[in-house]
Amino acid sequence: MPQSLARNLIHLVFSTKNREPVLAEAVRLPLSAYASAVLRELDSHVIAINAWRDHVHILFTLSKNHSLAQVVMEVKRATSKWIKTQGTGFRKFHWQSGYGAFSIGQSGVEEVKTYIANQAEHHRVKSFEEEFRSFLKRYEIEFDERYVWD
Repeated sequence: MPQSLARNLIHLVFSTKNREPVLAEAVRLPLSAYASAVLRELDSHVIAINAWRDHVHILFTLSKNHSLAQVVMEVKRATSKWIKTQGTGFRKFHWQSGYGAFSIGQSGVEEVKTYIANQAEHHRVKSFEEEFRSFLKRYEIEFDERYVWD
């Protein structure tokens, strides 16, 4: 086959350092737009994105030309630099060092899009830590609680 074809759907989740709730409502939409632009530059199309007070969810198609680790590193690096330009309250901003990336099938896209869009509703009753643990369990990822958080 002379052509390489791929569609890798990734649900990416990462939080602010120590899960600090610093992502004010005014910065969330511009942050999402900026992260989408960074991903587009990496040939990775955003399907859904939403930032909450202490974390971000992104559903995107991973480029066949870049590794997941490379894409995540660049998105976090670029958005961290951008956030630091959004006012003095963000000068010491950092993302957590880790992330969660979960592959989904095409049949799961609508469910994940809805989940991402409804972050405010989910977090009325569930913390980020509880949410993230549930993803790890759902995707059967073994983890040591001592090393999940920073």
